Amino acid sequence: QEAIRLNLVTRGLSIPVYLTHAGDDRLFVIEKQGRIRIIRNGILSATPYLNIVSKVNSRGNEQGLLGLAFHPDYKKNGLFYVNYSAQGAGNTIVAEYKVRPNDSERADSLSERILLNIPQPFTNHNGGCMHFGMDGYLYIGMGDGGSGGDPQNLSQNPRSLLGKMLRIDVDTSSSYRIPDSNPYKSSATYLPEIWASGLRNPWRFSFDRLTGDMWIGDV
Repeated sequence: QEAIRLNLVTRGLSIPVYLTHAGDDRLFVIEKQGRIRIIRNGILSATPYLNIVSKVNSRGNEQGLLGLAFHPDYKKNGLFYVNYSAQGAGNTIVAEYKVRPNDSERADSLSERILLNIPQPFTNHNGGCMHFGMDGYLYIGMGDGGSGGDPQNLSQNPRSLLGKMLRIDVDTSSSYRIPDSNPYKSSATYLPEIWASGLRNPWRFSFDRLTGDMWIGDV
């Protein structure tokens, strides 16, 4: 293989944990404390795209603002989704936000619409990654609740959203809809949001752009 070379993109970030894009020439970087920053042509914007530090509990090593996913029609509807540990008990919050009208560099911090509020028994194994699949649904990686060795057996508990990969349809007037093709939509045993179970901490995952296969990185 050719030699690997590192190139400095920018300076001045504080605990960056994720980087993505919205289909244009900008890079969006998550800072763990609760900010999303924009990089364009190597220049880091001084003003955050979104600042929700007051909402985010980032005290634990694995807590904070952890995930960001732009809606497939972001250029038209301005919607994006974040995953963060909430102040107080550290519940996982999955929320929708919207970019400001006539200002593509700033999100409306008052536009929050909470889709999921998931209790967390411990501070670690929060997962946090989110992606829209080729099917247009939002996939959410949830850790097993933390501690070590999943002491509450939540990953195998069909009535818990922890230790799972979730799949929801956000294109609805309600908070979200369960896709008809979700494997447990009609189950009396499993929660309908569950798409896959038995996970430890899917900290990051992505989809193969050719096959659609999901590749999961367990922390």
